[in-house]
Amino acid sequence: MDGFAGSLDDSISAASTSDVQDRLSALELRVQQQEDEITVLKAALADVLRRLAISEDHVASARKSAPSKGQPGLREAISMSCITNGSAGSRKTSHSSSVSVARKETLSSAAKSGTEKKEKPQGQREKKEETHSNDQNPQIRASPSPQPSLQTLQTHRQTQESKSSAPAKSIKRTSTAEKSHGVWDNSEDSRNKLLRAASTSKLISKVAKNAEKHKDVIVSQAKMSTREKNSQEGEYIKMFMRGRPITMFIPSDVENYDDIRTELPPEKLKLEWVYGYRGRDCRANVYLLPTGEIVYFIASVVVLFNYEERTQRHYLGHTDCVKCLAVHPDKIRIATGQLAGVDKDGRSLQPHVRVWDSVSLMTLQVIGLGTFERGVGCLDFSKADSGSHLCVIDDSNEHMLTVWDWQRKSKVAEIKTTNEVVLAVEFHPTDANTIITCGKSHIFFWTWSGNSLARKQGIFGKYEKPKFVQCLAFLGNGDVLTGDSGGIMLIWSKTTVESTPGKGPKGVYQISRQIKGHDGSVFTLCQMRNGMLLTGGGKDRKIILWDHDLNPEREIEVPDQYGTIRAVAEGKADQFLVGTSRNFILRGTFNDGFQVEVQGHTDELWGLATHPFKDLLLTCAQDRQVCMWNSVDHTLEWTRLLDEPGHCADFHPSGTVVAIGTHSGRWFVLDAETRDLVSIHTDGNEQLSVMRYSVDGTLLAVGSHDNFIYLYIVTENGRKYSRYGKCTGHSSYITHLDWSPDNKYIMSNSGDYEILYWDIPSGCKLIRNRSDCKDIDWTTYTCVLGFQVFGVWPEGSDGTDINALVRSRNRKVIAVADDFCKVHLFQYPCSKPKAPSHKYSAHSSHVTNVSFTHNDGHLISTGGKDMSIIQWRLVEKITLPQNDIVVEIGTTKAPIPANESVVESPAPLSQSFDEMPQNESLTDSSLPCLESNLEQTVEASEEQSEGSSLDPGEPSYEEPSNETSEEQSESTVTEDQQDNSPVS
Repeated sequence: MDGFAGSLDDSISAASTSDVQDRLSALELRVQQQEDEITVLKAALADVLRRLAISEDHVASARKSAPSKGQPGLREAISMSCITNGSAGSRKTSHSSSVSVARKETLSSAAKSGTEKKEKPQGQREKKEETHSNDQNPQIRASPSPQPSLQTLQTHRQTQESKSSAPAKSIKRTSTAEKSHGVWDNSEDSRNKLLRAASTSKLISKVAKNAEKHKDVIVSQAKMSTREKNSQEGEYIKMFMRGRPITMFIPSDVENYDDIRTELPPEKLKLEWVYGYRGRDCRANVYLLPTGEIVYFIASVVVLFNYEERTQRHYLGHTDCVKCLAVHPDKIRIATGQLAGVDKDGRSLQPHVRVWDSVSLMTLQVIGLGTFERGVGCLDFSKADSGSHLCVIDDSNEHMLTVWDWQRKSKVAEIKTTNEVVLAVEFHPTDANTIITCGKSHIFFWTWSGNSLARKQGIFGKYEKPKFVQCLAFLGNGDVLTGDSGGIMLIWSKTTVESTPGKGPKGVYQISRQIKGHDGSVFTLCQMRNGMLLTGGGKDRKIILWDHDLNPEREIEVPDQYGTIRAVAEGKADQFLVGTSRNFILRGTFNDGFQVEVQGHTDELWGLATHPFKDLLLTCAQDRQVCMWNSVDHTLEWTRLLDEPGHCADFHPSGTVVAIGTHSGRWFVLDAETRDLVSIHTDGNEQLSVMRYSVDGTLLAVGSHDNFIYLYIVTENGRKYSRYGKCTGHSSYITHLDWSPDNKYIMSNSGDYEILYWDIPSGCKLIRNRSDCKDIDWTTYTCVLGFQVFGVWPEGSDGTDINALVRSRNRKVIAVADDFCKVHLFQYPCSKPKAPSHKYSAHSSHVTNVSFTHNDGHLISTGGKDMSIIQWRLVEKITLPQNDIVVEIGTTKAPIPANESVVESPAPLSQSFDEMPQNESLTDSSLPCLESNLEQTVEASEEQSEGSSLDPGEPSYEEPSNETSEEQSESTVTEDQQDNSPVS
């Protein structure tokens, strides 16, 4: 994300550098994906050709020896492909020319299989059975195409002893005209070659991702042979990720895997509170509304915070980072601009401006889709014509200035400003035809006439030209006041020059006065209602009050721990609001000093832990801050600065201490009440990724990026630690781990998708027979790979798409944090691929962690680069089928106005953005049709569960903006809005 963190010079260059780096990263990723595709395609083609040559030698003998058994073998071969250990997988080719090859391969393999079955004695039949014939009905699902053509095929499994087929079972798959499934013979070397060649799933997912945006995670079910059951009892599921097989044993209590149904959970999430503020790289983004609420933004959420009543409302229309904000002259309507983004399928989310009502939270207009590049840098409403126009500067190289009649959604004028950074744009308050922009080494005065804009550059003349003109404001007489990076304020007065023939007199702005304002830059100017002026300094951190003649009257310094000043706004009475570079919002007066209203982290956020029995949560980030938050009062209990960036944390079951892992291998134990340091230890010299206490608090497991899990014996209620052992066996860094209820076993995941189990009392030994652990009911479930949770993985995943997972304490739902800014809620257990989920948007960066509070009343999620902490309330709903009314259990619903009671679902393809606001801010009870449809669709595809598909002319915005009914109907209107909003 571009911005102006730190010194302005550094941030200016950093902004352009980050753009280049983002593009380079995207290109490198694309090249890598294409190389992976080519490698897999080459390997697959070579294997097909080799197998064809081998199979042709057997065709004649196969036809002679078993002509009557060829057909059943062929049917089985067409239905499934055989992969190692008898598991059934799927292979699909994306080119029509490959279909005949696959069919030929299938025919010969089936014939060969029939021959071998006839000729082999009984003992060898059992061996063959281990690797080929004892498969159960495979759960092979293909992502539906935009207009799916599905057919049901019958799968017949042969039993060698009876030579008869088992009862037929149907499986879902795409039309054979679109996708073909080949069968590979069972020779061990060829199977290994296929796996080494880097993945059936990679081939499918990569080709589909780049060609059709269709993706698959291959999941296959297999049943072990009689001989194999002696050593590893039971059935297992195989999932392939980047070519690596992941085996998950089916628990004994699952009698028939085919009977498992995964549905949408009745529980849903409602956004309740957002912790944090984006001040680090933004400016002029804090204002007080007539409702008594402070409006500001973080991530993709615009927050309206009433600091007296301690309530929040949220506008959730944006699809990526909100970067700038402007308030209409009526103080009710608000315009916010966002950056460009990318959705999970690689489609661009176009930057745009949204104009919305701060009372009803209804979107009034969406402006600039397809017009702005990279993002919206700054914007302003007109004032002389009652705010009917909006001017916008985008983040393109030319920093295009556009003027919009926003109510008609029409662009009136457009012009390039400069290749230099533009920091502010404003309409003149009394001259409707004048727009002023300023930035690096310039100030431009624009004359707007019809659809044209004429530029005049401000001349500094005898005055020193500043490096940056940081901000501007208007005096009562119409003069322009600018603040610059040298701490100087300049007054620009309009002078009249002689008119040219045929034209009226021209006005030129010239410097009439210079005032020394601050040591360091003048970062922000705020014109007060009484005509006086507030200025905020960068380096000196001072706020100065100036009288009507611009003489300094009062001043106050913002304490150093809050950072430098980024925004100043007038508050109630003699109060003022200050946004700072360390993401604080302060409320203060010149007499009484400052009070913190909002605060948050200032760097990437990963560590999260919730208290075992109190309404507390702890976060730690790369800013080295450890923060303890109260989830009821939504306040900060305490904060402490560590010596190193924190990355993971866990509370001791007693709740008295909390362990925090850092990036260097050191970990700290802090007293949860006094924040005093209790203990320091070091394990390795690499990042620690997980800290996990056993259920009784007597053991602590520390997962590291050095591939080891370190075990400690814990005594004295979490205050004393002694090394017990080390789990050695993972071939990549540890990502997640969980304890068994009896403290004897640990389940762990690693960066290369391993699921390993450890016997702790036996000296932290690796359990070779993994099926022994299939029936353990783990105390917590945070591992992202396992039989009970593998259904949460999206199609075509590369293994890094899910950052965190947590099971609720009541074992009903799973919350998932993904790489696409989404929080998901799944049913638990989630043991079928492509499981449906409720999806929620609020973050604008990868969601790094999720955790339920001690009573499952709330879910906490953390954003990485957006540095936000979001608190969701868990709400259980039931659907009454007789009238399709969705009832929220345990809460009362405000009556819904008549104009919000009817919603078309799904929205028509031709639906315009003018019609969108009604869809975006509806309450839960106003979406009965879509709600019931979602609950009835158990195996809905992602496209189906994401709600309406909108106008194809604006695809990059429409689809993500209506991600699901939950995103808009659940998240856009929070409970605070429903209870407090005048319209509800």
